[in-house]
Amino acid sequence: MEKGKVDVLLGLQWGDEGKGKVVDVLTPGYDVVARFQGGPNAGHTLEFEGEKYVLRSIPSGIFQGGKINIIGNGVVIAPDLFMEEAKDLERTGHPLKERLYISKKAHLIMPTHRLLDAAYEMAKGKDKVGTTGKGIGPTYTDKISRNGLRVGDIFDGFEEKYAAHKARHEKMLKALGYTDYDITDVEKKWMEGVDFIRQFHVIDSEHTINNALKEGKSILCEGAQGTMLDVDFGSYPFVTSSNTICAGACTGLGIGPNKIGEVYGIMKAYCTRVGSGPFPTELFDETGARIRQLGHEYGAVTGRERRCGWIDLVALRYAIMINGVTQLIMMKSDVLDGFDTIKACVAYKRNGGEITEFPFDIEHDIEPVYKELKGWNTDMTKMTSEDEFPAEFVDYIKFLEAQLDTPIKIISIGPDREQTIIRK
Repeated sequence: MEKGKVDVLLGLQWGDEGKGKVVDVLTPGYDVVARFQGGPNAGHTLEFEGEKYVLRSIPSGIFQGGKINIIGNGVVIAPDLFMEEAKDLERTGHPLKERLYISKKAHLIMPTHRLLDAAYEMAKGKDKVGTTGKGIGPTYTDKISRNGLRVGDIFDGFEEKYAAHKARHEKMLKALGYTDYDITDVEKKWMEGVDFIRQFHVIDSEHTINNALKEGKSILCEGAQGTMLDVDFGSYPFVTSSNTICAGACTGLGIGPNKIGEVYGIMKAYCTRVGSGPFPTELFDETGARIRQLGHEYGAVTGRERRCGWIDLVALRYAIMINGVTQLIMMKSDVLDGFDTIKACVAYKRNGGEITEFPFDIEHDIEPVYKELKGWNTDMTKMTSEDEFPAEFVDYIKFLEAQLDTPIKIISIGPDREQTIIRK
């Protein structure tokens, strides 16, 4: 990490890779932590000192005293959910108002955006994307169609702006035949959330960030979701509505690409996915169920079961390429502690041939080609240095590094901050 540089930390799979914990491990080395995309559909879980926290919109650097945390322009914010999250943190003794800065250019998720989310999903029937129902897609749609309401709008003629946007949404809902709703209570709480946001440092975050860089400060950008959910490069249309890749840090914070230094790519030692969409290495057997149970693979925000499978190196190589990953961080290695055999997908079988480049469509005629590796059958959760790693696990790391052509620098062997091994 150089001073005056921006490092980016992002997920390389379908989200849920364990970004929250890693940010928390890395933040002591940075002056500023910034979120650059996504909304309250993220759930970054951090565990330390016997406490467990789930962050949705607030950057994971909030627990380190004296750091500036920024919610960037690329993020979408639901004022009511933000207020809930912030008050919970304040109750546990984390002073937010001096640490957290919010971009004026971040877009607001309105109560009617959530209704639109539900109406669109209902209209899609069996082709549902499996959204979290938080109104994120419709908010980004409004942003792109130049109809958005932004944080900066709450300081100037807000009532009229809000009413105009709401009326427009109500027309759309009527056209979708979605009329049976009452948002009176939600709206009241939402407006309280807007008042709550007014108490924070609401800033032109692009200036704040670039001035910090001029002063030689170091910035860590935190992505939400994962590369395979990127609106351009993910498994479209089963994707999120923002750019989850490294380039998203430039547009979501106003940073020049030449300022980016290290790109940390986070992956699990296996693979999971939430919601609908293709997943070539998904396991429907005992093994998949066992990984789910051992890895506690249930959504941090929604509680829904995650689909589980072996690691997919075709998709990972692609994610590393798209993001320009410089170092890898492998999470949840301990989940595989008790397996005799570990599998890794090294290619896809398609139309009788094998492909190693990630294709346009992974929904049809894709069969994973696996390489089998010997499991380590050792409990690694208490280990404190890589010298203690069993030989089979060292072989798994070497195999992955060779396949992915990128060094694995950090290995996580449990949920706690302490269960993190930084390799020499």
